Amino acid sequence: MAAVSGSTRLRRRAGADRRGRDGRPPRAARRQRRPGTGSPSAGTARRRDGTAVTDTAGPGPERAPGHPARRTGAGDAARAATPPRRPQAAGPAHATELAHPYGAAGVAGTVAEPAGTPRAVAPPAAGAGEVRGGARATGTRPPATQAASGRPTSRDVARVAGVSQATVSLVLGDKWRGRVSPRTADAVRQAARELGYRPNLAARHLRLGRTRTALLVVPALSNEFFARVYAGAAEVAAAHGVGVVLYPSPEGIGPARDPFGSAQATLDGVIASSMAADALAALRGDGLPLVMLDSNPDRDRAAATVNVDIEAGMGRLVEHLLALGHRRVAHLAAAVDSWTFHARAAALATALRAVPGTSVHTEYAPLSVAGGLSAAERALAGPDARPTALICDDDVLAAGACKAVRRLGLRVPQDVSVTGFDDVSLATAVEPELTTVRLPAEEVGAAGMRALLTVLDGGVPDMTRLPVELVSRASTAAPPPDPAAPA
Repeated sequence: MAAVSGSTRLRRRAGADRRGRDGRPPRAARRQRRPGTGSPSAGTARRRDGTAVTDTAGPGPERAPGHPARRTGAGDAARAATPPRRPQAAGPAHATELAHPYGAAGVAGTVAEPAGTPRAVAPPAAGAGEVRGGARATGTRPPATQAASGRPTSRDVARVAGVSQATVSLVLGDKWRGRVSPRTADAVRQAARELGYRPNLAARHLRLGRTRTALLVVPALSNEFFARVYAGAAEVAAAHGVGVVLYPSPEGIGPARDPFGSAQATLDGVIASSMAADALAALRGDGLPLVMLDSNPDRDRAAATVNVDIEAGMGRLVEHLLALGHRRVAHLAAAVDSWTFHARAAALATALRAVPGTSVHTEYAPLSVAGGLSAAERALAGPDARPTALICDDDVLAAGACKAVRRLGLRVPQDVSVTGFDDVSLATAVEPELTTVRLPAEEVGAAGMRALLTVLDGGVPDMTRLPVELVSRASTAAPPPDPAAPA
């Protein structure tokens, strides 16, 4: 065998690479050698997976060598139906600011325009000044008007306060300290109050992915009524993915302290039971929605109020005793400066005033069994004619009254009838069981939470008054014969 030079071997290897492993030229080379309509690139072929392959470069010499083929499918028809893009004019472009109804407090946008296009510049609003660094430099404060949609927005607050929307968010989110001056923060809060603005907390939490949290403030946990209110509120909150923090105020019905240091930055709303709205100023500030339970609907500045029908409950209790024949009544009133107890006393006086020959004597007592016992002893051992019925402001006082009756050698109800209010578990734990007025405590809490959720979602809840029920048990009966009455 003749020897093969190194250069010959290299030429043979290069020719084999050009032809491919099967001895045929590579596909690209074969396409370059096929001019004319007979080339398979001018038609449609099939790949191994069955998809059609069309040579879009055209047949023969019109196609550039090595032009890639593409798959055809349903998308080609849509692309073919799409009109070609309009060519843009050459030359530099400039940005034109979009006019916004809220001026600098609005959202700024730009559009590109060809060179030479006249720029439209909106005239400044009357009284509007330049805004720099979140504060108005010049001009007068615009009137407090809200958006055309009817619901004020943060843009409205920013416009009225003369600041940016970012400043409004910082102030109403209680994150302004160290970033905004106290004077500017006061201006933002004042503008929000004037407009009646409340942040859309639902949208904020969807944006941040954070669970909403409500604070339930009660005067004490020792009263079963408030525990049942919490149970009702927590059930509704759990169904809507809302957390509930129960806060028994150390001050009772007095001014409640902020347990978080900055409740407005931590909470989304406040529900308070049997308290005054003024007592919650440190908690809610200017931004947190407030729902009041068992409180004055006329005086409390709350987003919603949920009450039970105190007047109807006391009225039915008085009707029950009058029907049994009682005319001398003692009222064991809770020594608590609260709307609910004032409402009970007023309803009792109104109901008895309508019946001639009736009398009522009032003894005040702390809300405890011992307080009820002392008050009942004073009422029964007084110089006046002994009352035949003791009407107590709640079941705890009534339990103490029953003890006082027995300590004085009397019987319930043969000598003295005793009634309660609330219908907590204690009402059936004493003997005899108490006649009382049942308050729907769980529904009070549930209705309060539903009202707060409505406010957080941007709605306006209805003022709610829940019905009550008279529960007649063994602690009331007809009065004993009056020895002073003629035979």
